[in-house]
Amino acid sequence: MTTPAAVLWDLDGTIVDTEPLWMAAETALAAQYGATWTEEDGLGLVGNDLMESARIIEARIDSGLTPEQIVAHLVEEIVVAMRRDLPWRPGARELVHALADAGVPQALVTMSYREIAQPVVDLLPFDAVVTGDSVTHGKPHPEPYLAAARALGVDAASCLAIEDSATGAASADAAGCVVLAVPHMVSVPDGPRRRLRTTLAGLDPAGVAALWSGA
Repeated sequence: MTTPAAVLWDLDGTIVDTEPLWMAAETALAAQYGATWTEEDGLGLVGNDLMESARIIEARIDSGLTPEQIVAHLVEEIVVAMRRDLPWRPGARELVHALADAGVPQALVTMSYREIAQPVVDLLPFDAVVTGDSVTHGKPHPEPYLAAARALGVDAASCLAIEDSATGAASADAAGCVVLAVPHMVSVPDGPRRRLRTTLAGLDPAGVAALWSGA
């Protein structure tokens, strides 16, 4: 049974359950300016490039802040929350370690900035890291996944990407990856090179190889 040349991991909602932290920070920011930010608004940003999300937030709350200022504020809030607690998603941490033990190269591919990703990077054995502040075009553009594959010295088409959002899955699709979608806060539509699971709990390298072989 063949295995992917590498496994490329999304972060938010896939490895750690940070989406509620982002939504809380967005809601609090909107409240500072007398605006309302709903759960539906927050869900609409899941998987997005942070600067694009900031532009959407500003159009809604009319704070007078620049997108850069909004991103800086949100990043600071999430960093504080991540340093306090890492809300791991079921099975994700265990699968990263198991794949590393099996010799499968892995990269983190996240639209969160490096400062946010660092606590996770410090604890998990990734061979490469691509963050939102290291690319020109964020998800759903293919650049993040292409950059990760390039950093690992493999073809993106030979990689399995693990994602929880439609935006992230679209990015991996566009790069040519096979996508393992594990929806969490938002739904992810099926596709010809997609595999859907409800959880990563119980998934091991043999299971990953089986998913890959069926792609």
